[in-house]
Amino acid sequence: MKSIRHIPPGYILAIAVAVFLAIAHLLGIEAGQRMAGTLYTFFVEMLILIPCIFILIGLLDVWIPQEWIKKHIGDDSGFRGAVYVVLLAMFQGGPLYGAFITAHLLWRKGCCMRNVFLYIGAFSTLKIPMVLFEVSFLGWRFALVRVMAALPVSVLIAETMAAYTRRAGLQLRQLDDHN
Repeated sequence: MKSIRHIPPGYILAIAVAVFLAIAHLLGIEAGQRMAGTLYTFFVEMLILIPCIFILIGLLDVWIPQEWIKKHIGDDSGFRGAVYVVLLAMFQGGPLYGAFITAHLLWRKGCCMRNVFLYIGAFSTLKIPMVLFEVSFLGWRFALVRVMAALPVSVLIAETMAAYTRRAGLQLRQLDDHN
């Protein structure tokens, strides 16, 4: 039998939250019941979305050859590669955890680190559905200013993080071999 010291902290936290929510439900505590409802909604959303994301990523993995990725968004892609990953990120939908799966696939197929970081930044700030939502509630001027501010910041962050990984000696093969 394992001692409690060998149980991962995430499991302990999940068990503690489950116990708290069960007690809140039994005692009729409204805040706990709302938390349980929200947790249930997110859980169902993940059960629906995650399989779809994995299927689409699997198709992307099969349909797009590694040579194409290396040529168009790899180390020598330059500005054109940045445009490709920003457009890819803008036209995708879904939650941010879906972007990490796509980013890992791009990285594994030979996308340069700068473009992987840029993809994640663009996905989190420049998605077309999000921009359209902003336009409908805050106006096109606000949305345009925010996009024009977010794009160069995303590029700067991606360049900085890629430079850091190069200086630290992190390479694609080294990271991928540990997974």
